[in-house]
Amino acid sequence: MQKREYGSTGEQLSIIGFGGIIVSGVEAGEASRYVGLAYDRGVNYYDVAPTYGNAQEMLGPALEPYRKDVFLACKTTQRTAAAARDELEESLRLLRTDRVDLYQIHSLNTREDLATVTGPGGALETFIAAREEGKTQYLGFSSHSAEVALELMDQFDFDSVLFPVCWVNYFRSGFGPQVIEKAQSKGMGRLALKALAQGKVPDGEEKKWKKCWYQPIEDPGLADLALRFALSQPITAAVTPGEGHFLSIALDIADRFTPVTDAEIAELERLAAENTPIFELDPAT
Repeated sequence: MQKREYGSTGEQLSIIGFGGIIVSGVEAGEASRYVGLAYDRGVNYYDVAPTYGNAQEMLGPALEPYRKDVFLACKTTQRTAAAARDELEESLRLLRTDRVDLYQIHSLNTREDLATVTGPGGALETFIAAREEGKTQYLGFSSHSAEVALELMDQFDFDSVLFPVCWVNYFRSGFGPQVIEKAQSKGMGRLALKALAQGKVPDGEEKKWKKCWYQPIEDPGLADLALRFALSQPITAAVTPGEGHFLSIALDIADRFTPVTDAEIAELERLAAENTPIFELDPAT
């Protein structure tokens, strides 16, 4: 699988990242099968979080045979230094490792959370200490708010941002390009979420894919266009959806990846008009 540089670090990551929520709630053998499949297909970037059910507990032993050869990213939704420290130590225990390669502030979407994280006693203090202690090498964050992501990048020199790069968001609401552009200008790694998202689950309709709060793309042709669109942006990698069904689909698309053409972009713009973006820019800004 093609690899790309992770920011300015010199690390090379596979263009597909393994979404750790895939192994949440599955048997140990199935978790090992998913991880082994991804590794054998060239995936060296694995991402997980404590909020993904028992994903850490399942990913730890499944990834253990490959740990020295892969890039492991973890997250925390804790906003204070003390709580983030406790969660980091628990994540290391469950993941059966003494360090993660990337530790990320997870889902930082409000200015209130931003102020807490970066203020006295905030989680950022634990992040900096963890790097000094060798419990992580790189620091990053994920967000679903373009405004908060842009502001946070001005407050601290993170190594990467994990952010939605979705065709519908780009074409319908202009949500996403500004974050990727700013991260690129700062030499940060750009990691993509929701590349295979199509739109919101209609009100009153039951979710078909339980680990996806949005509607993932089921049509193979559209999935190919959408993921190739994301990978044609200046990003390092795209993380797979939470459902194992989409892992092989993403791997196959990545294997035959070519940048989207102008005609394909025009087709995606046309199709985007038929879908509702799952994220939009804050109209107050």
